[in-house]
Amino acid sequence: MKKISFCGIVFLFCAIVSLHAQHLEQYYADANGLSSAGLKTALAGIINPHHELSYDTLWQCFYTTDLRSAGNYVWDMYSDCHFVYSNDQCGNYKNICDCYNREHSFPQSWFTSRSAMATDLHHIYPTDGKVNNMRGSYPLGECSSGTVYGLGKLGNCTFSGYSDVVFEPADEYKGDFARTYFYVVTCYENEQTLWPSSAMINNTAYPSFNTWSLNLLLKWHRQDPVSNKEINRNNAVYAYQYNRNPFIDYPVLAEYIWGDSVGQPWNLLPTDDSTRIEEIAFTIDVYPNPFNDMLTINTNEPTAYQILDICGRTLQKGIVENGTQLDLSHLSNNVYCLLLTRQNGLKVYKKIVKQKKD
Repeated sequence: MKKISFCGIVFLFCAIVSLHAQHLEQYYADANGLSSAGLKTALAGIINPHHELSYDTLWQCFYTTDLRSAGNYVWDMYSDCHFVYSNDQCGNYKNICDCYNREHSFPQSWFTSRSAMATDLHHIYPTDGKVNNMRGSYPLGECSSGTVYGLGKLGNCTFSGYSDVVFEPADEYKGDFARTYFYVVTCYENEQTLWPSSAMINNTAYPSFNTWSLNLLLKWHRQDPVSNKEINRNNAVYAYQYNRNPFIDYPVLAEYIWGDSVGQPWNLLPTDDSTRIEEIAFTIDVYPNPFNDMLTINTNEPTAYQILDICGRTLQKGIVENGTQLDLSHLSNNVYCLLLTRQNGLKVYKKIVKQKKD
């Protein structure tokens, strides 16, 4: 299969993603002080509408949203197969590990394939084609016994309130899928009344979920906390769609909308998630930008850096501390990406520009 060029992806990514705590506070300001259904509606207004992608573009987006840091492998939550990003896109398949495809983790039949949801990266993941096919449109759930497909299992639900066939994902990704579903019913709140009812979803704007499925998703959300994978993916999707999954940025939002804190106002700062904000992003200042030869970086902890060209090639790398001055006089006048990576794996991308001296 033809390899998709990475040139231009870095430029797009760096041009948009430069997040720190203040930006998140501003982004979610309209939801501050609200609760329950009102909080959900406010979040819907923040994250929707967003930039709508084409279905073909999703293949390209996966390179930055779902690429494992080790090797050129796609991060598949349905199997432990080693799919190479540029070579193993489906296509035909017969067996597990034949190829990967574009999985609507929230099945299209549940929302009648309406745009822009049909190409919304926040719920579309690269997954093994065979496992995806076996999952079909079955709801998510738990089953004490069943047939194993990759990392998932298909069988009759043993979670209280539902007994038909469900697909149970791996424990390490259950929270990922719960927060994905929270995002979907929030982002598309105004459209949900037009969807057909399904095993997990009812056609109401609030609470959106059937009782058993809401209890299940809250359980998964609590037991499987937000991972660095989700944080990095949320930032990467934002670079393409210009919207975020609030339940990754602020996991406690689920409690104020559906859980233990229903009816209580969600306070953005200082009582809620101030430590979470610091975990998500850097405090960073890069100047001057555009620059001539020297670039100064202020960061709140020692941080690995890379200078990338627009095709993703590393031109310079090292460690920066607060006040570090980088000599970039050897670079030609052009646009570059500054990638900073914390010890815990969190990343910040920033577009930098070298210009001619006066």
